[in-house]
Amino acid sequence: MNRTPRTNDRYSRTRSGGSGGGGSRFRPGSGSGGRSGSSGRSGGGYGRRPAAVQGEFALPVTVTPALPAVSTFAELDMPSPVMTTLTGLGVTEPFPIQGATLPNSLAGRDVLGRGRTGSGKTLAFGLALLVRTAGQRAQPRQPLALVLVPTRELAQQVTDALTPYARSLKLRLATVVGGMSIGRQAGALRVGAEVVVATPGRLKDLIERGDCRLDRVAITVLDEADQMADMGFMPQVTELLDQVRPEGQRMLFSATLDRNVDLLVRRYLNDPVVHSVDAAVGTVTTMEHHVLHVQNADKYATTTEIAARDGRVLMFLDTKHAVDRLTEHLLNSGVRAAALHGGKSQPQRTRTLARFKTGHVTVLVATNVAARGIHIDNLDLVVNVDPPSDHKDYLHRGGRTARAGESGSVVTLVLPNQRREMTRLMADAGIVPQVAQVHSGEAELTRITGAQAPSGVPVVISTPVSERAKSGSGSRGRSRPAQGRRSSGAGASGGRSGAGRQSSRSWSA
Repeated sequence: MNRTPRTNDRYSRTRSGGSGGGGSRFRPGSGSGGRSGSSGRSGGGYGRRPAAVQGEFALPVTVTPALPAVSTFAELDMPSPVMTTLTGLGVTEPFPIQGATLPNSLAGRDVLGRGRTGSGKTLAFGLALLVRTAGQRAQPRQPLALVLVPTRELAQQVTDALTPYARSLKLRLATVVGGMSIGRQAGALRVGAEVVVATPGRLKDLIERGDCRLDRVAITVLDEADQMADMGFMPQVTELLDQVRPEGQRMLFSATLDRNVDLLVRRYLNDPVVHSVDAAVGTVTTMEHHVLHVQNADKYATTTEIAARDGRVLMFLDTKHAVDRLTEHLLNSGVRAAALHGGKSQPQRTRTLARFKTGHVTVLVATNVAARGIHIDNLDLVVNVDPPSDHKDYLHRGGRTARAGESGSVVTLVLPNQRREMTRLMADAGIVPQVAQVHSGEAELTRITGAQAPSGVPVVISTPVSERAKSGSGSRGRSRPAQGRRSSGAGASGGRSGAGRQSSRSWSA
C-alpha cells in the first residue's frame, strides 16, 4: 500500500534503468573488435549501460542546525552493550562520517551522507539504526527497521558488520537477497526480525507473497542508492519506500551523490543533516593509478602474467562469459583463479569470496558484482582488464584496494581504440594516472604489477579442509541466511572500513 511521502513530491516520474547497449568487443589475438550483440543485466553480468546523469544535484538546505560532531564513541548516548562490543572489536575512534552523522541519526534526524568506499558508512547508519530499535520486538512478518542495498554481496557485508552489535542488543537480523532460499527467508520473517537487510527485488517478492509488511518500519536506510538507480531498481525502491511509515526516519548513504538519486533525496528525506566526507570524484592518496596501453594481440598474455604474480589480484571484466573464459584459461595456465558473477548461486559466490580472502584462491575474476560491498584485507592490486563504463564504476572497482589507510594500485589495460574514452573517464574521476606502454614479458610490466610468467601446469581448486569440516556438520553445511554469517573479524573490519570499515565486450580464447 502506498503512503503519502512526508514532503511534497516534486517529481512524478522515476528514472528507469535501460539495458546495456553494445560496444566494441575485444577478442584476444584479433587485430580489431567487432560488434556481436549486447549483454543483458541478469544479477551481476553487466553489459554497458547508458551513461548516467552526470554532475551533482543541488544538495538540500538543512533548516534545523545539525548537532556537533564527536571525536570518540564515548561522547555518544549509546547502550553499554554496544560500547562493550565496540571496545572488544578494537573500534576505538569513529571515522569522520561516523563522528559527524551519529549524533544526529541517534537523535532521529534524517541523514544524507557521502563518503568514499572504506570510509565507515555501514557503522555510521548501522549503530543508530540498532540503538534506536533496541528494546522493541517485531511481530511476525513486520520488521521495524530496513536497510536496502543493491547487491547480495553488500547485503552480506552489512549483515556481517552489524551482527555483533545486534546480538549485544538482542535484536534479530534477517538477510533477504536473491539466490538464496526464499522459503528460509520467509520463515525468518514469520518468526520475527527487528532488522531486515535486503535487496529490492527479493524483498518485493516476499511482500507480494504475503510474507512481509513494511507498515511498521520506522527506520529506513538506503545504502549505495546511486548504484540502485544505475541498475534500474529505482521503481522498486520507491515502491518499497512508499510502504514504510511516512513519519519514520530515513538515511541515505553513498560514495557518490549524483543526479540519479535526486528524486530519492527530494521525495523521501525530511530536513536532512547533510554530511560529505569526500568530493564526488577523486580517491584516496594511498592508491596509485596506472593506465597501461596494450596491443590487441598482446592483451591476453599481459593479463595472464599479471594474474601469475605473487600475491592476490582482483580482475574486472564486462561480462559473465568473459569472466568464465578467462578463469578457465588461468587455471589451465597454472594460476589459482576463481570466477564471481551474477550467474553463480549465492552459496557459490560466498564460498569463492571466502577462498579469495584466505588466499586459497589468488585471483578473483569478476564482473561489476564485485565492485561494491566487498571488503578484502590487504588487497594491493585491482586490474580493469576491461575498462569500466564510467568514472563511478572506476572509483568503486578501485575502492576494493587501499582501504582504511592501506596502500594499493589500480591498473587499467587500454587498447588503442579505447584511449580517448579512458582519458575522458579519468578526467571525470578527478584522477591523473601514470601512463605507460607495456608488452608481456617486459620489466616495466613486472615493476608496476609484479607480473611474471605462469607455471603452465594446470591447477584444480580443491575444497579447503575447513570447508569440508563445515559441510560435514549438520544442515548440509549451510548457515541460516536469515541470521547472517559472521566471518572472523567481520565486526572489527566492518567498523574500520566501508562495511563500517560495494560497450559490452567478451573474452574469447
